[in-house]
Amino acid sequence: MNSVVVGAISVVVTLLVGAPAAYALSRFGGVTSALILAVALLFRAIPGFAVMLPFYDLITRFGLYDTRIGLSIAFIALDMPFTIWLLRNFFAAIPNELDEAAMIDGCTRWGAFRRIILPVMGPGLVTASILTFLMAFQSYMLPAVLTDVDAQTAPVFLAAQVGQSLPQLQQAAAGIVILTIPIVFLALAAQRYLVAGLTSGSVKS
Repeated sequence: MNSVVVGAISVVVTLLVGAPAAYALSRFGGVTSALILAVALLFRAIPGFAVMLPFYDLITRFGLYDTRIGLSIAFIALDMPFTIWLLRNFFAAIPNELDEAAMIDGCTRWGAFRRIILPVMGPGLVTASILTFLMAFQSYMLPAVLTDVDAQTAPVFLAAQVGQSLPQLQQAAAGIVILTIPIVFLALAAQRYLVAGLTSGSVKS
């Protein structure tokens, strides 16, 4: 349950912040946009273990250690650059003429984004949602450092069973299978959107 809740929170917040940011970066070029994208790429390229101690210090200082909120904040910070880069490519593949036509008809920039661009971005949003959820759902290192008991996720719990007695090892194997089944069904259900999203996002950068 912790894995599902943390993954869902990460997806919602990441899309709420990342989609408008990616749209702005795709529509307003220049030095500032290039700098923001470069910083996002640099942050995403940093190895995960390099930010474990800073995350631990911050989460502990704010009293969020071993909480779903604290773990979700860490995942959002790590996944946001990836989401922005991914969605930015999707937005860049959508012609600017759609925005202009909507604004000529009376929409504001925000109205054009919400009413015209987002519906077109369906495959891209589904792709970003699934990838962000899976990164949070399957992660081991970050939950192992930032949780103890209350917010412990499934990968951390299952890893703790390995090396124990045979019955616990059998339970861990069963847990791994149970955790894999929803991911497989999720991927099969969204296969059409994933293929369309990944191909359309690679058309233009």
